[in-house]
Amino acid sequence: MRPLGSSSRNLWRVDEARASLLRDAAPPRPATMRDGERDITIDIARTAILVVDMQNDFCHPDGWLAGIGVDVSPARAPIAPLRRLLPALRRAGVPIVWVNWGNRPDRLNLSPALHHVYDPFGANAGLGSPLPRTGARVLEAGSWAAAVVDELAPEPGDISVSKFRMSGFPDTPLDSILRNLRVQTLLFGGVNLDQCVMCTLQDANFLGYDCLLVEDCAATTSPAFCTAATLYNIRRCFGFVTDGPALLAGLEQAR
Repeated sequence: MRPLGSSSRNLWRVDEARASLLRDAAPPRPATMRDGERDITIDIARTAILVVDMQNDFCHPDGWLAGIGVDVSPARAPIAPLRRLLPALRRAGVPIVWVNWGNRPDRLNLSPALHHVYDPFGANAGLGSPLPRTGARVLEAGSWAAAVVDELAPEPGDISVSKFRMSGFPDTPLDSILRNLRVQTLLFGGVNLDQCVMCTLQDANFLGYDCLLVEDCAATTSPAFCTAATLYNIRRCFGFVTDGPALLAGLEQAR
């Protein structure tokens, strides 16, 4: 019979006389890591990583946040840990999903409430506005402003999803993609930890995914108390917290 489907993880087999809806069951590949005093074991065969908003406008010295006076050095902190982690995840067959802000050029996917978050007085460089120094339009899909920083350039086989909210799930195909990949566990990295990363992680939890934040692969330009509150809430309500070295050690177990 011939395979039918868009993901090798989720295929029917069909021919003119038969249709088999049986999927191949990938054998579990356990990987164990620490979260504080506890060991957390996940199935690498059912895991993906979501890397949120590691984009020029958030992380580059010539991007939007830097242009409006924000110190982006905290937003750049996850670059080096992600550069160490992502190649190992690719070798382990873990899907890399880039969840990036990407406005339509006409901004018709943005409500007034979203504009207000970044331009509360209607007089500054908000979403889709041209930056005074470069003329680049803030976080416009397909532009340099919305591209992933060069140090983390996506590779062939990676998956990209454009979002238009703090969370990567509403009004996007992210959930459909993950279910087609038969993913159950999600790792999280990116910026800002207390905003887009946290909102996406919360929504993933609400949808039934198991969630682990990779702490050194996520950061925020917000005050330190925001990080403390986010870590507390993730551990208390929404999932677990690990780090890159612990995850790399776990991947060795799953080989």
